Amino acid sequence: MDEQRGPGGGPPGRWRPGRSLRHGPPGGIRRVHEDNGTSGAAATDGSENRRPRWPWRSTVLLTVFVLVGSGFVEHAQEGERVALDPLGQVLLFLAGAVLLWRGRHPVPVVFGTVAAVLLYDGAGYPYGPVFLTVAVACFSAVVSGHRHAAWAAMGTFWAGHVLIAHVLYGWLPPSGDRARSWNQEIVIATWAVALVAVSELARARREQWARERAERARAARRRADEERLRIARELHDVLAHSISVINVQAGVGLALLDSDPEQARSALTTIKAKSKEALGEVRQVLDTLRAPGAAPRAPAPGLDRLPELVEQAASAGLTVTVEGEPPRLPPGADLAAFRIVQEALTNVVRHSGSREARVRIERGGGRLRLRVDDDGPATGADAGGSGNGLAGMRERAAALDGTIEAGPRPDGGFRVLAVLPIEAEEDR
Repeated sequence: MDEQRGPGGGPPGRWRPGRSLRHGPPGGIRRVHEDNGTSGAAATDGSENRRPRWPWRSTVLLTVFVLVGSGFVEHAQEGERVALDPLGQVLLFLAGAVLLWRGRHPVPVVFGTVAAVLLYDGAGYPYGPVFLTVAVACFSAVVSGHRHAAWAAMGTFWAGHVLIAHVLYGWLPPSGDRARSWNQEIVIATWAVALVAVSELARARREQWARERAERARAARRRADEERLRIARELHDVLAHSISVINVQAGVGLALLDSDPEQARSALTTIKAKSKEALGEVRQVLDTLRAPGAAPRAPAPGLDRLPELVEQAASAGLTVTVEGEPPRLPPGADLAAFRIVQEALTNVVRHSGSREARVRIERGGGRLRLRVDDDGPATGADAGGSGNGLAGMRERAAALDGTIEAGPRPDGGFRVLAVLPIEAEEDR
């Protein structure tokens, strides 16, 4: 019977210097990734492989807002805090400008921003929007996955603020400054905790979205693989059966071309009819690729075409006896049953020395039993098939939660037994 071979077979492809061969389903796009250790969703959409973009616009807008806003609050706190000088302006600029690297180096940025703001606070400059830079840096660090570094930076920020406000205030400007209220420190601590909590929520949502994207990508790959296997099975079953009949008839025609021209003509007629039928079925399969989701123009074959299959086998010199009546089946089970019988008979033609085969159809307990027997012996001949017939039959049965048993019989010959679950419908 049909022996199973690896996927290495097939005609060699044409190669030209400077060009690479890529294989994939028609209409699909396959991206070629270098071996950089990426997989899963990163290899699917490529977003994880790209370095973060420079956040120029947001950084410039925030820096300008901090500089301009601090100029306004300086007038509101005149006499209470130190007036802004070039050093204060530089600290404001650094606190905002360092955010440009927050996507590439979030940990140094969050600590650098905290350091700049603490220096600004310790120098006695006016309170204002400069604290927003700490919030943005902390948010970026948490969202990018550096949670502990962000927590440590916020703890350092709060501890530094407490140190300045309650210990070092006597040695720092402005002169005559007093210790600040602990209520203010509680507000700052609450603000820091709320900031970290919001950042953690954003990080969790982003990870959830990434998992959903990865799952959708895996589902799309599974659907593409299943569709590719389905098309491969259809093409194999159509071509293997048709080419086997054509091969046999071509041999008959060549043998009788001189001695019996009429019989040779009959063989050529069979070849013409069978090739036309095969082309029609191949077009039907390819039409589903050109118009995905469109309804097929011709009905899928089923067990109602079993007499045609018997006639085609007879034209190849095989006598087929059918026992039992084909029941009414759902379209998927009907197609699978027809293809299994077709492949089993094709294997008898190609690999068995027997010129007789028996097909038995039984139904009971919500299951359909298909049995194809021949008396052998195996010849080992091959009519040019791909060697995936048994694998294709098993895949068809497994798709319907059915089973396939194929192997030599104790009394000689070969048997294929398929058991397929079916819905309860009236017989034909």
